[in-house]
Amino acid sequence: MLGAAGLAVFLALGEAVPRLGLVKEEYFPPTSRIADAFGTELADSAFWSALGDTLAGWALGLAVASCAGIVAGVLIAVVPYLREATASTIEFLRPIPSVALIPLAVLLYGTELRSVLLLVVYAAFWQVLIQVLYGVQDVDPVADETARSYGLGTWARIRHVLWPTALPYVMTGVRLAASVALILAVTAELVIGAPGLGARIAVAQTSQAVPEMYALIVVTGLLGLLINVGARTVERWALAWHQSVRGEVAV
Repeated sequence: MLGAAGLAVFLALGEAVPRLGLVKEEYFPPTSRIADAFGTELADSAFWSALGDTLAGWALGLAVASCAGIVAGVLIAVVPYLREATASTIEFLRPIPSVALIPLAVLLYGTELRSVLLLVVYAAFWQVLIQVLYGVQDVDPVADETARSYGLGTWARIRHVLWPTALPYVMTGVRLAASVALILAVTAELVIGAPGLGARIAVAQTSQAVPEMYALIVVTGLLGLLINVGARTVERWALAWHQSVRGEVAV
């Protein structure tokens, strides 16, 4: 109820501020006009096509980044000396902003979906990889040595010792990567002009369709909210056995 009350106050302020003349309506239209534009967008088939393009780039990029991050993180962790050999490379590449790769993406793939995927995968990959590395470092050495003493091979130790310990970190990395992937997908569409919500926002902005532009921005915000809620739901389901989730349920 408090959350709903806060949202109602926010919407009321959005309606009142331009009506009172504190902000020009051509720059920030009232909430009612944005709501009308939102309804118009929902009735437009082109909007749903753009939404599908954005979700396709987001989902495919997130899937590739998650799989690559998990495999690379486990491989780096279990192969002797590979962590030390790759540490400097990871620390060099990880801080590079994905938006800095936009010129490269345009040169390679133009405004195709592959340009969006390049940026999404690059940004989301590091979120997963770093969390996997942290999770592997958290493995109890006593448990690992016990598994070795019982004759468990490398893959058996990964499955029964390393993976259960690293899984909470993996789920955190995937949840963070899901949000980052959406941000990069919309940004790529906005800057490059690839099909999707970002390109539609850019068209609305250049054509001075301000209410439609804000309505599309609201859609991206709602999409991010749904993705975060969905990621948390999957995380709770995957970690139902973990102490942190069992503690939440008990509370």
